[in-house]
Amino acid sequence: MRIGTPGFIPARLTEAREARRIPSKAALARRLGMSATTTSRWEDETSGQTPDNATLARLAGELNVRPEYFLRPPFHSDRPTFLRSLASTLVRDLEFQKAQMHWLQEISFIIGHYVDLPEVDIPDVLNGASYTQLRDEDIEDIALRLRRHWQLGDGPCGDVVSIMERVGIVVATIPMDTTKLDGLCAWSPIDNRPHVLLATDKMSFPRRQMDAAHELAHAVLHHSVPEEEFQANLRMIEQQAFRLGSAFLMPSTTYPKDVRHPSLAMLLNLKERWRVSVKAQIKRLADLGIIPDDFSRQLYKLYSAKGWSKGEPYDQNWPVSAPRALRDSLNLIVENNVRSKADLLATEFTISSADVESLCGLPRGWFERDTAEVVTLKRRTDIEPTIQHTDAEVIEFPDRRPRL
Repeated sequence: MRIGTPGFIPARLTEAREARRIPSKAALARRLGMSATTTSRWEDETSGQTPDNATLARLAGELNVRPEYFLRPPFHSDRPTFLRSLASTLVRDLEFQKAQMHWLQEISFIIGHYVDLPEVDIPDVLNGASYTQLRDEDIEDIALRLRRHWQLGDGPCGDVVSIMERVGIVVATIPMDTTKLDGLCAWSPIDNRPHVLLATDKMSFPRRQMDAAHELAHAVLHHSVPEEEFQANLRMIEQQAFRLGSAFLMPSTTYPKDVRHPSLAMLLNLKERWRVSVKAQIKRLADLGIIPDDFSRQLYKLYSAKGWSKGEPYDQNWPVSAPRALRDSLNLIVENNVRSKADLLATEFTISSADVESLCGLPRGWFERDTAEVVTLKRRTDIEPTIQHTDAEVIEFPDRRPRL
């Protein structure tokens, strides 16, 4: 009789399989050359069957994690993960993003043992009310209150990702290999900190701004929404997040004053100032009642006819900034000899170095590079200066301006 591995956690196997986009237990079994029934039992918490040590090592190698990965509890929560779950989105893509979010939460929790991340500074804008009671004017007011609380003024917004990190939100960016998912937001069940994962696919700065503001809105408005309500009220929740994100980027007190004669040319000009896409501006003008619905539809048709749905002018004018908090924290840990790179991989992180590098925004191969040693040059005091400085005389240039 083969003896399994004590402490094996089936949910971790499911998580790793989904993080590798392996669509089913049967697909994993084929990759291992094993029975589908066997791998299914490993993911079933009620079966009591687990892989033995040798098989666990094979499993870890196939999924590119350390064997210890399957012995640590997962970072799962009863709170929902906020993502734009579209009917056309593959279940495999949705599961991949949720698994990556769990890994991001685990990484930031580990880093938090050594580095004090910024405290979470998200004000209670609901004041005990339910998000279901919010009206459009309430959301507009919340956007202005957030700007005042974070001292952002009422002009064009700076880099939203930097703002999110400053107020204690952990942000990461990874390629999602699909245009159906732009980002997701979830609160960690361990440290009660919001985490946001943004896509890098077909990215531009205006799109990054809106995606980040959308996920920021989820963190502000929907942190207490239970899973069953999220599924039932998805449409309302997404509409609220988009409205708050738009209001945050284009405040009702200032943005409309820049809009004189709405047209694509004018909105393109405003894009340079507000760093928001033309498409998002059309929606914002319609939401504020500045343009009627029939005119917004005309603008959308003209927008599509120009081919801007595939990319707007000026999209690549501004560099897309990357999150810095996790990257800088790991560099700080290693450079100050708190833990070495090898030590971190051997004892703290159970996922691969490539996964940590991707989620933390580190250069590929960062863990394999030797840490640079900083050498301070000793100042020589026994050498006499060879150049003697004397007082200088200031000579004025002659005034050659024409005389009247």
